[in-house]
Amino acid sequence: MDIHEVPGGVSAEDVAKAHAQDAKIEDKYGVHYHKYWVNEKAGKIFCLCHAPNAEAAVQVHREAHGMVADKVIEIQPEIADGFLGGVEVNEAGAALFPGATNERDPGIRTVLFTDIVESTTLTQSLGDEAALAMLGVHDTIVRDALSALGGREVKHTGDGIMASFVSAAGAVRCAIQIQRELDKHAQANPERPLKVRVGAAAGEPVEQHNDLFGSTVQLAARLCAHAQPEQILVSNAIAELCVGKGLRFEELGEVALKGFSRPVRAHAVEWVA
Repeated sequence: MDIHEVPGGVSAEDVAKAHAQDAKIEDKYGVHYHKYWVNEKAGKIFCLCHAPNAEAAVQVHREAHGMVADKVIEIQPEIADGFLGGVEVNEAGAALFPGATNERDPGIRTVLFTDIVESTTLTQSLGDEAALAMLGVHDTIVRDALSALGGREVKHTGDGIMASFVSAAGAVRCAIQIQRELDKHAQANPERPLKVRVGAAAGEPVEQHNDLFGSTVQLAARLCAHAQPEQILVSNAIAELCVGKGLRFEELGEVALKGFSRPVRAHAVEWVA
């Protein structure tokens, strides 16, 4: 995947023309540009291609139209599909929002983590079999919520799940459903309550790290680790993307997170009905 940064914004029509020019010569270099995402306001373009190496991908752009990427990263197809999904494209090759007729997808995703509180202690106190049963409860509740609210499971972390959402509001509603269903389970099984932390952050495919959603994944994971049991912590970007969506947040101000040189603004999602 490569990223182009165009100060002052970019025209989706111009990108479509450039993609068409790529298609005319890409076979010459053994490259295939599958699809692209355009964020017109931010002036960013993300292109996904299959290529023998980064230089071949760059050479196609250079020869076709001269719009050379600012950054190129190598990614595994299954990881890209986990975060971005098997996205449909329009006739010009631009990625579309899932279910949308012709609404372009800018590539922004919300990454969500769940983490079972004191999972190691659960195993020690309940035994392997009972602990596995508790993990199964978590997995079922989380996966049902993902299915209902448009999330994609990226991977199981052992004591939690990492997921990706096109919609920030969908991710927050998913987190709320998870906590409410776990609360119901705790009320029905007071002797074995299952508590989970949730953290989420939103961002673009390629950021500071040379990794797909590297900074977003790191922030979501750190917010999850920072959360209290039964708490949902989200980044400031998610709170802004959810304005007018009927969701309630408590602003926590800036919090210090491991791996981040500066404090990060965080919000707690109010989920108790």
